[in-house]
This record gives sequence, structure tokens and C-alpha cells, in this order.
Amino acid sequence: MDFQAHWQAIHEENGPTDVSWYQAAPTLSLKFVQETKVGPEARILDVGCGQAGLAGPLVERGFRKVTALDISDEAIRRAKERLGGRAEAVVWIRSDVLDFSAPEPFDLWHDRAVLHFFTDPEDQRRYVASMTRNLVPGGHAIIAGFAPDGPEKCSRLPVVRRDPDNFARLLGPGFALIGSEHEIHTTPWGKQQAFQWAVFKRH
Repeated sequence: MDFQAHWQAIHEENGPTDVSWYQAAPTLSLKFVQETKVGPEARILDVGCGQAGLAGPLVERGFRKVTALDISDEAIRRAKERLGGRAEAVVWIRSDVLDFSAPEPFDLWHDRAVLHFFTDPEDQRRYVASMTRNLVPGGHAIIAGFAPDGPEKCSRLPVVRRDPDNFARLLGPGFALIGSEHEIHTTPWGKQQAFQWAVFKRH
């Protein structure tokens, strides 16, 4: 599967409100960021930022070290355009998260709807390895994907649906599950999708 080509096409074909995961405001993401109690100097990575649903609100709330990563350069181009002057306050990285290595690890890893696309066990292992090397000990990971009662596909791709225990088994003993929430997300065209959120702390 050529994920880069797939997601490039998705973002070339669709604006921010034309995709199922669009939110008017990233309410749960911001809630969980707040609950981790990270300060304004915390290094925050938004994995699979898409057209920047989270980076702008983080900057607005005073976070000064926000990095947005996506495999699609078209997503990043549109995200910058959408944020206007606020885009200058964000570090933008075009990379496959599975291969990503930051010069300095992050205090917080945020992923809404990326992990669930990795259906291959080897890709799942590489995802956990990437999160581990890019997150400081004691850092937090906020991950969301389709819940067991959620869709089986998204953007023409199959997904892996998970509950909190399944997330914890995947991440392994290096991460402690400290919070979770089941969410019913409504798409721009009114369809409901069940998401599962899980928050971890790295040992």
C-alpha cells in the first residue's frame, strides 16, 4: 500500500470539511491535552495533522512548540493556507510516521485517526517503535481511532477497531493507560461514527 500516494490524492480531492473526520473544534483533543497538564513550553506532536484541525487551537491557547506531521505535502500546504499567519508558529514536517525520528523527543504525542489505518502487524510494531523513540520518558500519548462499534473502513481503506485494552496490549508494558473515552462523532454529512480515545503515559 502506497500510503503517501493515497493520502496525497485524498487531500487534493477534498477540503477540510469534505472528509468524515472533520470537526468544527477538536474538543476532546484539547480536553485530553489539558488533562495531561503540559505547559506552554511542552513539545507537542500532532501525527497525521491533515489540514490542521488541532495545531491552530493549540497555538491560540499559548502552546509555543507545536509540530504538525503528515505524510501528504498537499495536506500541509492546505493546513498552512487555512491557518494564515498562525502557521508560522507551527513546525511542519512531511514524513511517514513509521519512519519519523525527531532531533529531540516530544512531551506529548497526539494521533486522531492514524493508527487505525495500520492493519499490518509489522506496521503496527513500527508505529509503536516510532512513538517510543519520539516521546520522552514520562511523556503522554493521546490516541483515537474507531471503536469496536465504529466503521470498518475509512477513506476507502480498512481499519483496525480497538477498545482501551486493545490499545494497551498493542503499546505494551512501556506505556500505562491513564484515561479513555468513547465518542460518537458526527460527520459533516450527518453520519455517526464511534471513536475510542485512549491516553497513555510512557514509563
